[in-house]
Amino acid sequence: MTHAQFSIRFDGWYEFLSTLLLLPPSTSYVSISRDLVEVRMGWAFSARFPRTAIASVASLNRPPVSRGVHGFAGRWLVNGSGRGILTLDLKPAQRGYVMGFPVRLRELQVSLERPEDVSAMLLSRADT
Repeated sequence: MTHAQFSIRFDGWYEFLSTLLLLPPSTSYVSISRDLVEVRMGWAFSARFPRTAIASVASLNRPPVSRGVHGFAGRWLVNGSGRGILTLDLKPAQRGYVMGFPVRLRELQVSLERPEDVSAMLLSRADT
């Protein structure tokens, strides 16, 4: 595997709102290469960390009410939808940026168009 990019999932109403805020779905993705994972939601959020920092990957069973980028104490949610959310546990904690300000990432939840494909790729160690 060399590189794959997956779209962050957006609900229709939030796609409209986020586009007004200059956060269109086209700038929101998870990119996975052999060694690195990059998560981006336009100007609002970015993170880049080694695949080896992912301790576990799980589906979120209860959908959050909120949309956007928010978090506290190392737990961050980056979503445009309440569906298709994967939780990445990161060990050690990694660095992310919210509106350009550095934040600590222990847990990252991301809504994805194809969460099962992202999960399978992240859990695959054959290519690392």
